[in-house]
Amino acid sequence: MKTIDCLVLILGGGKGTRLFPLTLERSKPAVGFAGKYRLIDIPISNCINSGYNKIFIITQFLSASLHGHIMRTYRFDNFSQGFVEILSAEQSHEDTRWFQGAADAVRQVLRHLRYMGEENVLILSGDQLYKMDYRHMFNFHTKKNADVTVASIFVDASDATRLGILDCSASGCLKNIIEKPHSLKGLKIGARKVWEQGTWSKKYLASMGIYLFKKSLLFDILNQTKTADFGRNILPFLIKKKYKVYAYPSHDYWLDIGTIKSYYEANMDLLSAKPKFNLFDEKWPLFSRARFLPPSNFIDSKLLNILVADGCRIKKSTIVNSIVGLRSRIKENSQVRDSIIMGNDYYEQNINGEICRPQFGRGVVIEKAIIDKNVTIGDFCRIRDKSSAADYEGKDYYIRDGITIVKRGVTLAPHTII
Repeated sequence: MKTIDCLVLILGGGKGTRLFPLTLERSKPAVGFAGKYRLIDIPISNCINSGYNKIFIITQFLSASLHGHIMRTYRFDNFSQGFVEILSAEQSHEDTRWFQGAADAVRQVLRHLRYMGEENVLILSGDQLYKMDYRHMFNFHTKKNADVTVASIFVDASDATRLGILDCSASGCLKNIIEKPHSLKGLKIGARKVWEQGTWSKKYLASMGIYLFKKSLLFDILNQTKTADFGRNILPFLIKKKYKVYAYPSHDYWLDIGTIKSYYEANMDLLSAKPKFNLFDEKWPLFSRARFLPPSNFIDSKLLNILVADGCRIKKSTIVNSIVGLRSRIKENSQVRDSIIMGNDYYEQNINGEICRPQFGRGVVIEKAIIDKNVTIGDFCRIRDKSSAADYEGKDYYIRDGITIVKRGVTLAPHTII
């Protein structure tokens, strides 16, 4: 596959407070997805499928889990010039600060890019759900002779306040950007009438947080300024200075997975008859770590509308409308409904002389929950649907947006009721 004259920088995520407690021990891009993937696999797969094979991942916060996944997963052959390389936050003689934002993170790693011959830099987020052929965006960028191209998509008013709203001419040239407006009242920027499923609806043109820069401009603007954010600082400055900043229109499904609710809904949508994000697209595969696990084994069980990853053992249980992750073990007479089971990193492990076997015991009932990795649930535990419950923080579990999240590595004693 022909490669593109472009380097890729994938931002490895900050604290991810809105996705807490899934980010209690890992960065957002390291959070599991669909039972066997991690969120970081999505932009990397888009890159590989698009022919982009020179990829840097910028990391700082709780990055060990992400580093391990990247190192075990993405290895190009010896006859390729491609790579997936980690650039961790590091202090230097000139700067002892940690990253202060997306633009500052890119600024601090520029020294690693200075001797590379590519003339363009594509900047991506590591925690979004979408499919995009970046070659189309690159061709648009080249045709317009743009200094910067911003991928954009139309969104409903309910999503507009948490994104950067764009205003552009008919040619796509950006005239203005408002980053995360506090209110849409009286806001005309970016507002359009869009024909959708037989009706006209009001939409706002929003930035997807995907930026394609001429490398020379990226170096110049970041070295001239100390600002921390692309959407709030860098892009408005470039627009004001009359640089050629264009919005590239995307019409595909795109979701910023920023909250527990959006994470849960994105996973649940995979179970629908026509999911918005198709895992079964042979022409655009989603890559991840090859684990060489055995096929999943189901004994006298009822399974309805589910995704099950490799290496699972489910015995005499009922699983409905749920995702079951790698190496999950569920014993007799258990019921799981409307839930995400992230699975386990191992079948059994000797921890301080004690054998640990993460599994669900007998007679367990789980409803509308996210069970993080390596969790052991004792016999006859009950986790009921908490749709009407207020947010809660406990020792072993949390409630967010009516969804119960059991923390990673927790053991729930038999007969626990949540």
